[in-house]
This record gives sequence, C-alpha cells and structure tokens, in this order.
Amino acid sequence: MNTIIQVALLSGVIFGIARFLPGIRLKDFTTAIIVAIVYSIFNFLFFWLLAFLALPLMLITFGLFTFVINAGLLWLTDKLIDNFEIKDIMTLFIAAFLITIGNWLIRSFVGI
Repeated sequence: MNTIIQVALLSGVIFGIARFLPGIRLKDFTTAIIVAIVYSIFNFLFFWLLAFLALPLMLITFGLFTFVINAGLLWLTDKLIDNFEIKDIMTLFIAAFLITIGNWLIRSFVGI
C-alpha cells in the first residue's frame, strides 16, 4: 500500500514539475503516473549499483553526485516513454533535482 501512495505522490510531483518547467512536455496525468512507475523501477533496480560505482564521486561531492545519477535515470525514462519529453540538459538537471527533493519529502512525511 505504501508503494502505491508513494507512486501516486511522485506522479503529482512529476506532473507539477512538468507544468512549472517550460522545457518538459507531459501529455497528461496518466503519463505522469507511467513516468513515476518507470522512474521508480529504474531507481529501485539501478540506483544502488550506480551509487556504489560512483561512491568516490559521491564522497568528494558530499552526496551531490546523487543528482547526476537521478538525472541519468530520468533521461533514461525520457527515452523510453513517448509522451514524456525533456528538451535540454539544463531542464533535465533541474527536473532531476526537484524530483529528488520531492521524493525525499514524500519519504520523510509519509514515512515510506
């Protein structure tokens, strides 16, 4: 049940970010749900491996390299979903930063 709540809230975050940033094209809220599911799956499957491989960079940057990993996962999500498009790399990093902060807030307040 917690996973469903987390994906629903992450969908709202993604939908809000897409409406806020002009460089993101998102067809509708259903697409935001699909993006949240795919991004969550990528995050679950690959984040730990990428974080382990990038551990020296994460230590040097005090964890800020996490945003680069999340940007890569978001870029991969962008390439897989047709109705979701991020125009440029700056928008990609801003969106990854906002999604990371939003996901952290969701986990903190919902207790997932």
